[in-house]
Amino acid sequence: MTGALSLGIAAAGGAGLAARLAPAAEAAGFHALWVNDTPGHDALRVLEAAAGVTGGLGLATGVLPVDRRSPGEILAGAVALPADRLTLGIGSGQLRTGAVKRVTDASAALRERTPARVVVGALGPRMRRAGATASDGVLLSWLTPEIAAAQARDAHRLEVTAHVALYVRTATDAAATSVLDEEARRYATYPAYAANFSRLGVDARDTVIRPGELRDRIAAYREAVDEVVLRAITPSGSADEHLRFIDAVAEAVA
Repeated sequence: MTGALSLGIAAAGGAGLAARLAPAAEAAGFHALWVNDTPGHDALRVLEAAAGVTGGLGLATGVLPVDRRSPGEILAGAVALPADRLTLGIGSGQLRTGAVKRVTDASAALRERTPARVVVGALGPRMRRAGATASDGVLLSWLTPEIAAAQARDAHRLEVTAHVALYVRTATDAAATSVLDEEARRYATYPAYAANFSRLGVDARDTVIRPGELRDRIAAYREAVDEVVLRAITPSGSADEHLRFIDAVAEAVA
């Protein structure tokens, strides 16, 4: 397996950042642009900016929380996006009970009303199973290549056509290493992620890609899953830093 290689950014970066990066990512051969839906910022609006300046680049959300956004609201927000290029990543948000059913129901409603791919952001085994069997696939996060490969095999055993994508926090600039470490530390304090790290027996810092190891780590992750989303971590989040990130990745995988 050699998975597709995509770029991930945060919706907080704004439409202007997406409009600058999307053509460069497309020209560099990236498969898709994934946008994290962050509080106060709408990933779908940011993707509109990317859609308008690209012709074939995939457009994806990672992920839209169904505790705050109904299927109808999601579809209304995605109406301006080309469905043939769109992946709607959805997740449970802050739900503590009934999360799997809510996500499964939302996936069914979306798949009935749009040809866009629908994938489920999943940590635990029940949500991963729901993603593989009741949607078009799963979006994994914070895993080593070995664990990602095992979870991808599980998903494909349940449904051979399930699409398995994986977010990997990545820094290409040594000046961004401290930002990358802080991102890992922060996620390790979130209860759901902390429980998952404990269950898997891994440290969050072991699930990232650091400067100096791009070629080998990217290759290992691409062998594990169908699509690797390199979530760009840069020193300050500027557009120029993101453009250098794209160039560094393109050089590493050339």
